[in-house]
Amino acid sequence: MDKAAEMMIFVRAVEEGSFSAAARDLDLTPSAVSKQIRRLEDRLGVRLFNRTTRRISLTEAGQAYYERCARIIGEIEEAEEAVTAMNENPRGTLRVAATVAFGRVEVLPRINDFLARYPDLNVEFELTDRHVDLVEEGIDVAIQWREQMEDPSLIARKLCVNRRIICATPEYIQRNGMPRTPEELLDHNCLTLYEVSTFNDWEFEDADRGQRVLHVGGNFRANTADALYEGVLSGAGLARLSTWLVAPDIRAGRLVPVLPEYPHEKSAFYVLYSHRRHLSRKIRTFVDFLVEVFTPVPPWEREGMDLTSEEWRTGAAQQRNTSDPDS
Repeated sequence: MDKAAEMMIFVRAVEEGSFSAAARDLDLTPSAVSKQIRRLEDRLGVRLFNRTTRRISLTEAGQAYYERCARIIGEIEEAEEAVTAMNENPRGTLRVAATVAFGRVEVLPRINDFLARYPDLNVEFELTDRHVDLVEEGIDVAIQWREQMEDPSLIARKLCVNRRIICATPEYIQRNGMPRTPEELLDHNCLTLYEVSTFNDWEFEDADRGQRVLHVGGNFRANTADALYEGVLSGAGLARLSTWLVAPDIRAGRLVPVLPEYPHEKSAFYVLYSHRRHLSRKIRTFVDFLVEVFTPVPPWEREGMDLTSEEWRTGAAQQRNTSDPDS
């Protein structure tokens, strides 16, 4: 194997954080990557990595070698991309992970448009609300809420605000009454998410009491917001869900807003990808596609499918007048 290929494998192992992740990126086996790294160390006469059973880290010599190799490999990639960018479509397999509800409702219906633009790409798509480790799992791009973002080393690009509102079925409100203050929610059955605990910390702010956080709970927990949505529709309790998800149900009367004067607007959707000086074209094209679709105004707002604050308040007032015996 020539020196440039050895450098490429070494740089990928460093940037991906493991030999197995580098192998996936280079379409090699982990044993092949490990073997080439050992040969490189033997040829140079130095140890480049400190190895444990769980991770690798650079030695002092390895760090010095990486800094020089990364510059060389970067220049090679720049030269090749400059030559091929105008004539070659991105190709290969793009692995994407997205939150379940947003991926199902807003991203997957647009995947065919993306594939039609880039017919040489294959997409592997995972719907999950758990924390995703991009490097360890070989994921190229993740679409997540702000609450799921745990790795500061990733590049995070904001797509859109994820406004949420508390809602329930009319039948649930008729049985249990309409909460008049945030504190009354503690006496209600609030459906919660166990994959992301901060999802269940509901923030409220008003002029009288300022800002406070209520950690809500109930007898139904799920691993996805999509499951909470179905639980709310069944009448099991209250949940704070995205307006783009529940707006059609509120307009149709299947759900009613609860405490609409307290919308939650501090969450957002982000597209995440690994920090690399030279981003692969397949990742760049998908990120650019998402930005085109969801910024600066998301499609549900452009199409008038989002509820306004006035519609929330009107819907809540109508429900309170019809179902609350004390009104």
